[in-house]
Amino acid sequence: MSVQFGRWNFEGQPPASDYMEKVGATLAPYGPDSNESYSKAGVKILYRAFHTTKESHREKQPHICPSGAVITWDGRLDNRAELISNLRDSLTLSSTDVAIVAAAYEKWGGGCFAKLIGDWALSLWNPSNRSLILAKDPMGTHHLYYSFENNHVTWCTILDPLVRFAGKAFALNEEYVAGWLSTMFPAVHLTPYIGIHGVPPSSSVLLRPGERTVSKYWDFDPEKTIRYRTDAEYEEHFRAVFAAAVRHRLRSDRPVLAELSGGMDSSSIVCMADTIIARGAAETPRLDTISWFDDSKPNWGERPYVAKVEEKRGRTGCHIDFGVLSRKEVSQQSSLASKFESDRFAATPFYSHHHVELFQQCAGYMRSQEHRVVLSGIAGESATGGGVPTPRPELQNLLTRAQLFTLAHQLKAWAVKMRKPGLPLLWEAIRGFFPVVLTGVPKDMRPAPWLDSSFVRRNHAALCGYPPRLKLFGPLPSFQDNVAALDSERRFAAYCPPHSEMPRDVRFPYLDKDLLEFMYAIPREQIVRMGERRSLMRRALIGIVPDELLSRKKKASLAQVTPTDISTEWPSFVGMGQHMVSSSMGIIDPNQFLEALQETRRSENVPISRLMRTLTLEFWLRHLTTQRVLTNSMSTKSEGSPSRSQVKELQVSAQTKSSAS
Repeated sequence: MSVQFGRWNFEGQPPASDYMEKVGATLAPYGPDSNESYSKAGVKILYRAFHTTKESHREKQPHICPSGAVITWDGRLDNRAELISNLRDSLTLSSTDVAIVAAAYEKWGGGCFAKLIGDWALSLWNPSNRSLILAKDPMGTHHLYYSFENNHVTWCTILDPLVRFAGKAFALNEEYVAGWLSTMFPAVHLTPYIGIHGVPPSSSVLLRPGERTVSKYWDFDPEKTIRYRTDAEYEEHFRAVFAAAVRHRLRSDRPVLAELSGGMDSSSIVCMADTIIARGAAETPRLDTISWFDDSKPNWGERPYVAKVEEKRGRTGCHIDFGVLSRKEVSQQSSLASKFESDRFAATPFYSHHHVELFQQCAGYMRSQEHRVVLSGIAGESATGGGVPTPRPELQNLLTRAQLFTLAHQLKAWAVKMRKPGLPLLWEAIRGFFPVVLTGVPKDMRPAPWLDSSFVRRNHAALCGYPPRLKLFGPLPSFQDNVAALDSERRFAAYCPPHSEMPRDVRFPYLDKDLLEFMYAIPREQIVRMGERRSLMRRALIGIVPDELLSRKKKASLAQVTPTDISTEWPSFVGMGQHMVSSSMGIIDPNQFLEALQETRRSENVPISRLMRTLTLEFWLRHLTTQRVLTNSMSTKSEGSPSRSQVKELQVSAQTKSSAS
């Protein structure tokens, strides 16, 4: 993805040259293909290109419109032909994406955002009325952040410049931290820093001196319905929208890389992409695949399914032995702390304990094959009914429609199929309409027991993944359920930052607007049938995806971190004692946390993944402390902060380790 940065000093003075030099150096690894800028009247805009399509090579950004508006655009426009047809007086079939977007803005103003189909983020500086607009596509797969102060506004597609060069320290946003410590990730508009915001999906932000307005320009229509007479018509429509979702994301002037895990989602993308390429309907010259395995873990038995897909396509992809890489890290005693001890600034706690070697091998393979676009199967399960077959949404629909006879019939049939009593199934449907305080949070979503009670009380919703409550008199419960699931996928996309070490454009076919609109508008029983998950998808892809994939049971969960995976780091964890930054900031209860570590050492039942997140958070907070980007408080809690001596100790420790390396 290309990167954009801008700063607008409201009083008209140009940003300092040394400041802009530091920003430019930070952006350079993300956008190696150009270095362009705009400067006028206190506004400085930088753009670094990362070309992925043939048209992008001819783009000149920042793009200046006839009206004088200045646009920077990072994205892929899928409905080019439609927009060119509507704007034909000023465009041709060879026009660049940014030129099409500029023409759309000139004609429709802010109303153009809902007409831009694809994955994108843009900024629009209008000198005529001294306003800045920041906007993102409906799915929010691209990043765009901004900091709004009394005398200036700064925006960028990566967080680093907004944090590192702000000239001040930030209070930590505890709701973001709570979202990180949950299983569902922080809300899309949050960053770890108070005062720095994310542009929400499907929204635009209007900024003027002393004014900030966030507006939603588009949303799914709960009243939209699609009804056909036969299953075959639904299957044909699914194939069409799924093929379009994949084809749009194959738009690349270089080979495209697809992640192939052996599950239904990634395998369907690869097989559909092969079908499209064979028909000559794709722009990419080639599709490659990459897969990783850990044969030492019984529930990672995906290799046979990957082999079936590779057999069908007649090509073997890149295979990485994840188990070997994990054992290598353990043998080298690679620690959690070391992930945050490099010279690179970590704006978020994204870095994972086990994925460094995997990341490096993936990056090396992509460089060797000149891949810039990656297709991911993330978000496929929720959209296509990939969970355990359950009648809950269907029964809830019948309840809201007061179709009691049909409800009784469906309940009896599902009870027989699932070999369960009918009343528990009915209660599962009914409880969705009650607030969580009455029904309780599911055990796997409850806050970790070692978190500080005050922190939990203030951030209970974020810690539980923002549990939704169905509206009895709102849209159909199945529609509400779909939107809630999509919100989780958006949070994951917003949380994953771009990498300077491996710049790439990650594309998600299952987060295609047209595909989701179709899936949300058809009857629930087309997607999930009695005892049969992914019913429509399985029927529609017969002959495209190998039968072994279509008939397989639900893919096993990926291997989880085990107590032995952190055994080499046990002495350092115990040595933390009462000197944890997260404890000083009122996030964790140190006694409860040390007890959890003891239980882990004894191989007792502890939520290991949450424990690892807590440890990662601790070392990330130490990293931020040594980087001097944090104040001694969070957004709502100033007491119990790290003392000056503790801060200095962390800083000296980091400097010592840096010089030693």
